Amino acid sequence: MTTPWGEFALTRFPEDPRDRLRAWDASDEYLLRHLAAQDVPPSGTVVVLGDRWGALVTALAAHRPTQITDSFLTQQATRANLARAGAETGAVRLLTTQDPPPERVDVLLVRVPKSLALLEDQLLRLAPAVHEGTVVVGTGMVKEIHTSTLRLFERILGPTRTSLAEKKARLIFCTPRPAPDRPANPWPRSYALPDGIGAVSGRTVVGHAGVFCADRLDIGTRFFLQHLPAGRTGARVVDLGCGNGVVGTAAALADPAAEVLFVDESFQAVASAEATYRANGMPGRAEFRVGDGLAGVPAGSADLVLNNPPFHSHQATTDATAWRMFTGARRVLRPGGELWVIGNRHLGHHVKLRKVFGDSELIAGGPKFVVLKAVKR
Repeated sequence: MTTPWGEFALTRFPEDPRDRLRAWDASDEYLLRHLAAQDVPPSGTVVVLGDRWGALVTALAAHRPTQITDSFLTQQATRANLARAGAETGAVRLLTTQDPPPERVDVLLVRVPKSLALLEDQLLRLAPAVHEGTVVVGTGMVKEIHTSTLRLFERILGPTRTSLAEKKARLIFCTPRPAPDRPANPWPRSYALPDGIGAVSGRTVVGHAGVFCADRLDIGTRFFLQHLPAGRTGARVVDLGCGNGVVGTAAALADPAAEVLFVDESFQAVASAEATYRANGMPGRAEFRVGDGLAGVPAGSADLVLNNPPFHSHQATTDATAWRMFTGARRVLRPGGELWVIGNRHLGHHVKLRKVFGDSELIAGGPKFVVLKAVKR
C-alpha cells in the first residue's frame, strides 16, 4: 500500500499466500491522502475505529494511534503488519469494542463497518470523549456509505457531509456539536425466543451491536435448533462461530451435564454468547473464547461441534473460513465425535465435509437450509 508516509507490505490474517484479497482498499488510501493533503495533524489522542486489517494504524504508527476493533483477526493482522513495517513496540494501542474507550479523542478516523448497529454503538460509546475541536473523518467504499450512515453521524456527533467519490471510495466529514444532547445507547438488546424450538423455547437471547441477527432469531438458526442432536450426557460441546450463543445455550439446556465452549472471532459475539448463557440461569459449566476458530483448542478434546459457518469476510464472499472451521473441528474432535453444520443449501458444504471427514450425512433439509453431520473416524 502506497501512502504519503511510505509504502507498506500488508497481509490479512491468517496469512495465506494463495489469498488474492488485499489487506486494504481504495477507501483506506483515500483517507490517508486526505490527511496528508489537508495537513490534518494526527496529534493528541488519535483513534481509528473499524480498521479492517490494520492498514490505517500501520501507516499512522508514528502518531501512536489507538485502534478499536470487534475482530480478533484484525488485531492479529495489525500486530503482524506493524512488525513487518518495523513499528516501535507499543506504538499502537489495541482495544476491542468491548473495552472502555479513551477518555479524550482529538482525531477520530472511522472505517465504516458493514453493520450500521455496530457503528451506532461505537459512536455512542466514543461520543463523550469527542469535543468541539475533534477532527472526525470517516471512510468507506461508495456501496458501504448510505444516507442512513450519514444520518447516524449527524444524530450522534454533529453536522455531516461527504466528499466526492474517488476510485469508488468516499469520505465522511463530521463537525462535532458543542456538548450535544446524545441519544441513549440501545445496545445490547434482549428478546424472548418463540415456542417450538426445543430446549430454548421462550428463553432469552442477548445481542450486542454488530452480531448477526442481534435483535431477532434468524430462520437458519431456528431450523438448526429444531434439529440439534439429542440424548447426550456430559458431552464436551463446542459452539463454533457462536454469535449470540443461542445454539450452545440450547445444547447446555438439553444436557445440563455438558461442558460448552463458545468460540468466535468477534468480541461482540462472545460477549453476547456469555450474556445469553447467563441470562438463562445456566450453572456455569462454560468457557467463552475469542480467537481464530479452534486454534489453541487441544486436539481430541471435544465430543460435538456445532457450527454455522459464515461465507463473508467483511464485503468479500469466501469459503476460506468454512474450510478452516471444518479442518479445525476434525482436529479437536475425539474419535467418534461429530460435527453438525447448518448452511444454505447452495453453498455445498457437503462437498467440503467429505474432503475433510471422508463422508457426511444429511440430517435435515428444507428449501433453503440443510443440516449436515460428519463423524471423525
